[in-house]
Amino acid sequence: MIQYYLTATPVASIIFALTIGLSIYVFSKPELYGKWMLHPYTVYRDKSRWYLMLTSGLIHKDWMHLIFNMITFYYFGFGLEQIFVEISGPMGHLLFALLYIVSLILSDIPTVIQQKNNYHYHSLGASGAISAVLFSYILFNPKMMLGIFMIIPMPAYIFAFVYLAYCIWASKNSNDGINHDAHLFGALTGLVFTIIAHPWVIKHFIGQF
Repeated sequence: MIQYYLTATPVASIIFALTIGLSIYVFSKPELYGKWMLHPYTVYRDKSRWYLMLTSGLIHKDWMHLIFNMITFYYFGFGLEQIFVEISGPMGHLLFALLYIVSLILSDIPTVIQQKNNYHYHSLGASGAISAVLFSYILFNPKMMLGIFMIIPMPAYIFAFVYLAYCIWASKNSNDGINHDAHLFGALTGLVFTIIAHPWVIKHFIGQF
């Protein structure tokens, strides 16, 4: 089974293993949070620390945070890489890697700009890139069933609108400590990247209805 994943979806396999491994490692070495978390105040003033937008996406706050993100990635990340490969051949692996890396960075840029003067603000987790993966997958399978909080079932295209609306509302009104901007801009990055890479996906999406 492991050999199959490494052969069929090597990029997703590496991301999955690396994120779980580094997150668990940091759980036991909390001093590394300060070195790897996104700190907009620092990134804005020292552009050489841009790498924090990547490292912060490879670590998580706690087990629940990690498990939720990795379950979502497992269900959609591996499948999305396979879709890309079916469409583009071996180049699909590279496209999937680019989607993930680009979405990690772009989903954090609005946060860096918004929180650039807030010294006490930190952020971590792969949620921006996970949102990109999910929304890219939805473009190919808009009528699959998803569930809010894994409980309330609805078609993926409706889930997408509900998700985006909630992210927009929460980014302005919520004080729950979650970086909703990263979720929003990650999802949008996933949509835009996929449309640029495969413009025909718009017609495919519409044709599903």
